[in-house]
Amino acid sequence: MSAESYEYEIHEYKQGFTRKRISSIREVPLTIMLNGREVVTLLCTAKYPEYLAVGFLKSDAFVSSPAQITDLTVRDEGDRLVAEVEVCHDPWENRIMERSITSGCGKGTNFGRNVATISKRKVGGDVRVTPEQILALARELHERSTLYKTTRGCHNSSLCTPDEMLLFREDIGRHNAIDMLCGQCFLDDVAVDDKMIVSTGRIASEILLKVVRIGVPVLASTAVATSFSVELARKTGITLIGNIRDDSFWVYNDNGRIVGF
Repeated sequence: MSAESYEYEIHEYKQGFTRKRISSIREVPLTIMLNGREVVTLLCTAKYPEYLAVGFLKSDAFVSSPAQITDLTVRDEGDRLVAEVEVCHDPWENRIMERSITSGCGKGTNFGRNVATISKRKVGGDVRVTPEQILALARELHERSTLYKTTRGCHNSSLCTPDEMLLFREDIGRHNAIDMLCGQCFLDDVAVDDKMIVSTGRIASEILLKVVRIGVPVLASTAVATSFSVELARKTGITLIGNIRDDSFWVYNDNGRIVGF
């Protein structure tokens, strides 16, 4: 599985019908197995499946330390990928598999428990970022989005310092793009208390919960935030920025990290 997109011939209506060749982003199921038990099937582009699988498990509190992971393999079955993750503890102990339908149209496991637990946390980190740096990072995110420009079908997320974009990930789902960043930081022991995530896509509560759980103190998006995510940001102390445009953005919560605010 190497191609990121596939070409199709379609008909476009524009004052009449004409033939047109377009690129559609690839969509592949990734089934995550944990100690031999299926956790979830995510729909993704098949890029960085190891980081995506581990990021999902970390975001959903199945693992809390990289040392718990004893084996991680990804198997290509042609029409799908299967991530086999083995851990040294019992990830299912005292776990009630509540399900909720998230705004990303997927089933969120233990969503209620995640909210109750994470909303009690306080996100630290003394990163300081200027408005000009926020706007510059959002511009760079757009410039790097070659797959979006080709297919118009993906979201993008990046791990940054105020001065530099360190990691860039893209996927059909904004949740997946965030999880890939979280998974890589988790597995590679990347310090995040001086970092920020700049992303595309609506900031719903499940997105904010992922970022809080990994401990990144600043989350910024070119889209807007939901009311629930704003409330959670103010409870946890995460700096939340949305609706980034060429020369403007909204600050939903700051906690002293934006210079001049």
